[in-house]
Order: sequence, then C-alpha cells, then structure tokens
Amino acid sequence: MTWIQQVCWRLEMDYLGHPYYVSGNAIYHALKQVLPADQRTRIHASHGMFAPGQFGAFPEWHSLSGSRPALGATLPEVTTYDDLWLHRHPEQPWVLDSRPRDAVNTHDIRTQSGQPAFAHEMVFGRSAESRKTTWTTSWFVHAYLHADDPDVLPIEEEALDGLQFGGQRNYGYGTTRLKATQMVDLDALGYGRLRGADAYRLELVTPFVLRSDYPGTNDVDIPWWWTVETTHLRQREEEIVEGPETYHCGTVDHGQVVRYGGDRPVVTAKNAIRRVGAHSKYGFGEIRVCPIESE
Repeated sequence: MTWIQQVCWRLEMDYLGHPYYVSGNAIYHALKQVLPADQRTRIHASHGMFAPGQFGAFPEWHSLSGSRPALGATLPEVTTYDDLWLHRHPEQPWVLDSRPRDAVNTHDIRTQSGQPAFAHEMVFGRSAESRKTTWTTSWFVHAYLHADDPDVLPIEEEALDGLQFGGQRNYGYGTTRLKATQMVDLDALGYGRLRGADAYRLELVTPFVLRSDYPGTNDVDIPWWWTVETTHLRQREEEIVEGPETYHCGTVDHGQVVRYGGDRPVVTAKNAIRRVGAHSKYGFGEIRVCPIESE
C-alpha cells in the first residue's frame, strides 16, 4: 500500500504569500514546528491549491456525479486516479457555469496598515430583490502529504489544525483551521482510463526544478519521457526560503502540457503523484497523466 494523506484547510486570516499556491516548502516548515523529529524528517508536502467554498458539480471524469454545496470546502471520496485532481487545477473545473467563474475564483486584495494581502474570504453584492444584500465565500487550501516511512501517516488532526502559512505570521496572517483530512491508498485506486489509450499528455501541475542554489542539488534536464525540447517550455524563477536564507530555483513553469513519450503510463502516473525531480519533497514536479482520446 502507498498512502497519501489529503488535507483541506480553511483560511481564517488573510494570506501574504505566493499568488498561485501555498508552497509545499511553507506547508512542510509549518508542520516541522509541531511534529516530533522522527516524523518531520520523513514528511513530503505538496503545494497547497486554493479553492473557493462554492457550490459545484463533479466533472465528467470524476467517479462521483451530481452537485454538492461548498464543493471546494470538502474532500470527496477518492476511488480512481482522476478523483485525485478535483482540487488540483487553478481553473476549478467543478465550479458551476451558472456562477461568475472568474469572479468566484479570484482572490480579493485587502490592505491593512498599508500591507496588501490575499483576502481569506470574498463578499459579493446581490440584487436589490434578494433577501440578503451580500453573500460571502471563504477560501480553502488543498494539499496532500506522503512519507518515506508508511508508519508516519496519518498525521494527527491536532497537529494539522491552526497552522500558519506565508509572511507576517507574527501578526496573524495565514492562519488556517483544519476542515477535513483523509487517507488514500494509491495502489487501490482505479487507473482504468490510463490503460489502452493511443497517446497521453502530461499536465505540469507544479513547476519542475531544472537548477537550484540549494546546497547539494545538481542541475538536471527535463525527463526523457517528455517529448518536447526544453527551449520550447516557459521557464520561471522560484525561491525556497529556509530560515534567513533564500535559494533561487530555475523551473519549467506549471500549467503547461507536453506529450508523454514513455510506455508505462500507470507507473509514471503513480510516481508523479509523489512528484519527480529536485525539491519534490517541497511540492515541485507534480504531474498528471491524461489519455488524449478522453478530450
């Protein structure tokens, strides 16, 4: 059995940090403050993806169907590989088309004492005919953990509750409350959609690190099973902050799609959930494998 632990946090206070996600590095170091040494050294943390607590419907590729209130605030049961990705895409494919998608999927900026930050909730005005003049949507952060030692998981709920992410934490920014957590056995999932396809594409869910200033790391090329030239990919600088030190990383940016050149898509899919490349411990190198004929 290969376990991951999914975690959903509710933002209780505005967040001052990366605009795309809460980095796995931030989640790892928050956990490091509350876990004993024998646990924290074995933990790997994904990037935390933002999701609005909106009413939504399961996409057609999910094993569940129908709609659910506040779908972004929940951890639905996971029985297939595709189910894992419900809350891993910034465009939030589960948000209803009847809702103002661009508005409900964008953080408000709130400024306090001259300090701009991403608001932990959004307040929308409603028409004069409505019973209430406003409605409010909270933000949630979805991430997952895995460990070198299977006995380390699950992390107790008490340790996951009340973590803070991002900057200005001493002023209360980035405070979260645990909303839900669940264990998922990757070996028990259904991978039926990945078997027998003519071709596959790879979605880069988080950046892939090519080079890093972090001590002990080496420059690497893109994996051989990406059928694309590195020069054809958009690249971006990232930073890893560890105490007073900041290390710069050159990455292949997330959100890009490349064709898969390997011949073992299920094996690649399982490995890429736990991420590939340098700094995978901190969330980099997360990749989704998709059959092309499903588009």
